[in-house]
Amino acid sequence: MVTVINGDGMLLGRLASIVAKRGLDGEEIAIVNAEKAIISGSRARVLANYRHKRERGASGSHWGPFVPRRPDHLMKRTIRGMLPYKRPRGAEAMKRIKCYVGIPVDFVGKEMEMPEEANMTRLNNPNHVTLGAVCTFLGAKF
Repeated sequence: MVTVINGDGMLLGRLASIVAKRGLDGEEIAIVNAEKAIISGSRARVLANYRHKRERGASGSHWGPFVPRRPDHLMKRTIRGMLPYKRPRGAEAMKRIKCYVGIPVDFVGKEMEMPEEANMTRLNNPNHVTLGAVCTFLGAKF
C-alpha cells in the first residue's frame, strides 16, 4: 500500500525529513504536486542560493555538487540528503520514495495525506517561494 502525500503548501525541508524517516521505517511513499512545495525566505535570497549551486564557472564550483532543475528531482535530492543513501538501508528507502509533478492518473481520487508538522501555516514570516518557481528560474521546462 502506497501512502500518497500532497506537497501543496508544505515546507520542503520539513516534508523531506518526515518522508525520509518514514522511508527508513519501510513505508512506500508517493509525493504528488512536488512543484507546489514551498521554501521559506525571501525570493531573492532563495533564488541566489540555488543559482550559486547551479553555476559552473568563476563564481561557482567546477566540480559540483549541482542541484537538479526539475521540481520532482529536486524534491528527491532534498530527501536523499536526509538519508544514508550510500548504505543498503538508505538505498532501499530511496527506492520506496517517489516524487511527481502534478497528480498522476494512478493517484487521482485516492486519499492524500498532508502532514500537519510540515504545513506552511507554521511560518512566522510570510516570505516564501514555491519549488516550481525556483526550478523555472533554474531553467526547468516541466
